[in-house]
Amino acid sequence: MNQRTNPRLEDLATGRVGFIADHGLWSADQQRRADEVLAAVDEQGLDVIRVVYVDPHGLTRSKSLSPAAFRSTMRNGIDTSPGGVIFDTGLDLVFNPFEEGGGLGNEGMTGAADFLLVPDPDTFQVLPWCAGTGWILADEYLKSATPLPYSSRLLLKQALARLAERGLQMVVGLEVEWYLTHLVDRRYEVDAIGGFGSPGEAPVVAPLNLGYQFMSENLCDEAEEHIRELRRAITAFGLPLRTTEHESGPGQMEFTFAPMDALAAADAMVLFRTAAKQISARQGLHASFMCAPKLSGFDASGWHLHQSIFDTASATNAFMATSGDTIVSDLARAYAGGLLAHAPATTIFAAPTVNGYKRLSERFSLSPDRATWSADNRGTYLRVLGDVDDPASHFENRVGEPAANPYLYIASQLVAGLNGIDEGIDPGPMSVDPHDTSLPRLPGSLAEAADELDQSALFRKEFGDEFVDYYLRLKRNEWRRYTEALAADGLADDQDEVTDWEQREYFRMY
Repeated sequence: MNQRTNPRLEDLATGRVGFIADHGLWSADQQRRADEVLAAVDEQGLDVIRVVYVDPHGLTRSKSLSPAAFRSTMRNGIDTSPGGVIFDTGLDLVFNPFEEGGGLGNEGMTGAADFLLVPDPDTFQVLPWCAGTGWILADEYLKSATPLPYSSRLLLKQALARLAERGLQMVVGLEVEWYLTHLVDRRYEVDAIGGFGSPGEAPVVAPLNLGYQFMSENLCDEAEEHIRELRRAITAFGLPLRTTEHESGPGQMEFTFAPMDALAAADAMVLFRTAAKQISARQGLHASFMCAPKLSGFDASGWHLHQSIFDTASATNAFMATSGDTIVSDLARAYAGGLLAHAPATTIFAAPTVNGYKRLSERFSLSPDRATWSADNRGTYLRVLGDVDDPASHFENRVGEPAANPYLYIASQLVAGLNGIDEGIDPGPMSVDPHDTSLPRLPGSLAEAADELDQSALFRKEFGDEFVDYYLRLKRNEWRRYTEALAADGLADDQDEVTDWEQREYFRMY
């Protein structure tokens, strides 16, 4: 039977008939994996499969599909509303979908038109905490089969494809701090709901423990009964969890993962945050990846991104020094030069919320505030870990917040680092004091970071003007709502003060 002229009835309800095969959106390996996924759905008797995509803010959006609808989607994709890409973090409408071009200057977005989600078979999982439920990440396409210009996952995939043309691979390790708290009150009362552009009240929580005994075995043991199920889920997913430990704040955890291919690492971050929030909620807890919660005595959390470049032909770490008196290779030095030169422009991708800049205050000595690189120094922007003939040589970028969109954070690092290699940028000497006030200052607010991206010729070239201008409108709208709320209370932005607005905006959703 010709699928296009004689489609199955279920194919008429979703996506475009034959969309995936017609446009070659899957590799042969993905197609084989898709067959395995569909078999697993039947064998495990799944009731529902969540098809998930990640919006520009790093938040997951999903549709829950019956097995029959999922089978159709694995041929045709599935239509979805553009809501996830036209709102800011507080669901304030930034783009008018009823203008020509949908307020985005893109004909395919006129009239709040649907775009299509195409599941990636390599990301399929069965959720152990939610009986009968599958989970799969999807990429976003316009109906023309053109990649959605606002898709962060596709942006990273495109950057990695360009890297692969050079015979290189980006390897990423995750080191993520986050908070686990007792949930006291969800704040679901009618008068706490909020609305579009005005998130409802943040949940009321209590500390999991007293904290401030860094890496205390006893505090870690107090949290063990709560994180055990999360650890088991992560292991069941096949994610390379390395360590779990108690950080400084009350109930502040740190999870680290072994090095992965960059796309796999970004996907792992999405799945990890999903698991942490959903498993914790089922235990009467609240997990939050908000950088600096407005809770007395709570320390700020960071996301340290470990990265290196491998030569795929020789399967060797291109950052490793093989001789001389340097601890990393010449290629790594140039990569570092690019990261430092473009640090102001990349900061908005590593710290994309108003709240993320409260951690970059000078009062936090273990958080960077200057564009520096240093050997094994935890106060620096770019911490250098390596030595001659050390195959684990790599950089640790310490500027990120745990709420960052992983695809944009990782892609921005790659773009900046490769420009350093292409231009032979000298990073200069390593810093002993990473907070030396004579060194270049990182952006101190979301507004400053937006201005730096706006002026970046590199990111306008590599990410495209359409994406950069789109992303800036989202982030500047977020900043506008924040400053208007401050003005209404007679306040001004203060990098050392977390506001009620931030708590409402980020603590629940992130």
